[in-house]
Amino acid sequence: MTIMNISKLLTDDAILAEIGKRIARYRIDSQVTQADLAKQAGVSKRTLERVETGASAQFSTIIRILRVLDLMEGLENLVPEPVPRPMELLKQRGKVRQRASTSRRPDKAHKKWSWGDES
Repeated sequence: MTIMNISKLLTDDAILAEIGKRIARYRIDSQVTQADLAKQAGVSKRTLERVETGASAQFSTIIRILRVLDLMEGLENLVPEPVPRPMELLKQRGKVRQRASTSRRPDKAHKKWSWGDES
């Protein structure tokens, strides 16, 4: 069995297929049938079959399956807690950002355009 590294170079379908293979491998190594895992996770057996073959699924379905397979710690690495940079902490003085700012344009971008300004 070849293990594929999941990277941004892979297509979404390839990543789903790899995740499905890994879930199936953990299920089989844990000596759990598809029917039993589906029942414990509260999903249909057909849904589990589709996940294991790489079909798209709701994220809540994946969480339920990972919970039963005792793989929840992997979700912590999925989207790690953001760590602010030291300079940002100084600028914010303890305040937590609530939204992203728009990118700032050079002063030239604020000048009103008129015919003949193409260059």
